[in-house]
Amino acid sequence: MSVSTTASSTSAGYRDLRRMILGQEMVLFVIIVLLFVVVGLINPRFIAERNISSIFLGNAYVAVAAIGMSMVIISGNIDISVGSLIGVLATLCGTLALNGVPIIISWIIPIIVGMAITTGMGAMVAYLRIPSIVVTLGMLSILKGGLISVTGGAWLTDLPSGFFLAQTRPFGIPTPVYFMVGLTIAAAFWMRRSSLGRAIYAVGGNVEAARLSGIDPAKTVVKAFAIHGFFVGIAAVLFATQLSVIQSTVPPNLELTIITASVVGGVSILGGTGTVIGSTLAAILIATIASAMIFVNISPFWMRAVQGVMILTTVLADLWRRQRQRAGG
Repeated sequence: MSVSTTASSTSAGYRDLRRMILGQEMVLFVIIVLLFVVVGLINPRFIAERNISSIFLGNAYVAVAAIGMSMVIISGNIDISVGSLIGVLATLCGTLALNGVPIIISWIIPIIVGMAITTGMGAMVAYLRIPSIVVTLGMLSILKGGLISVTGGAWLTDLPSGFFLAQTRPFGIPTPVYFMVGLTIAAAFWMRRSSLGRAIYAVGGNVEAARLSGIDPAKTVVKAFAIHGFFVGIAAVLFATQLSVIQSTVPPNLELTIITASVVGGVSILGGTGTVIGSTLAAILIATIASAMIFVNISPFWMRAVQGVMILTTVLADLWRRQRQRAGG
């Protein structure tokens, strides 16, 4: 029995390695490298250290948020309020620091609040059977309207000097990069090895089959949303601390960018499949494309069209792949 189990485990490991080498993650990695090479040849300033650092530093929070979004989508749901939530939590973070709250507490409270809000949304989805797109659309309006009403869009300035976590550079590497890489690796391992991670995949793949195997779909969805809130909270802190001021508004098109990163990274919009490694690479790719467009004199307004094409192409490829699997089955 132990020999059989070991062989099965080894076989699964080889399958995971082969899928990673030949799958979406490697495709994204190759595209990123090619993009740097090609645009770098056109305009050498693109591969300057300052620009590369800007690409990673300014968008690491998007990759972190995409980790949690990927878990929600894998569970068969979606959260379109994520951009508004990041705006609210970032403003909360700065407001706490300005009012004399210890800096470490001003970083922690937004994470707790983010988890509370997303857990509440998850509970409505799971127990009231309201579609996630409806729940999160309602929350988007509440958060966006509430933020503007309370702050009037004012900027938060004169923040304490120790507040700017994202501006620190241990060993010469920006702190957000440590968060992005560390959280991606930890989340990827957890999703594949933990019982809850496997349950999220099972619920997103087939709710009835998951229920019959002893998994509680409702609890699993709520937990997926709660974990999503944890990552959104961290993303908000990184966003709030990367500049010297915080603009008390919702970052434009942020939810689209985060969802695009998850979907283009290989997470099926229908649920059940995908990895957080892919979503992080896709977030880097999106940031690289946006920067490249500037260096080759293409209007940045085309970026939204590019994101739309990326989403449609990925979704169509996923549907085609699923049809092939059914035909083969």
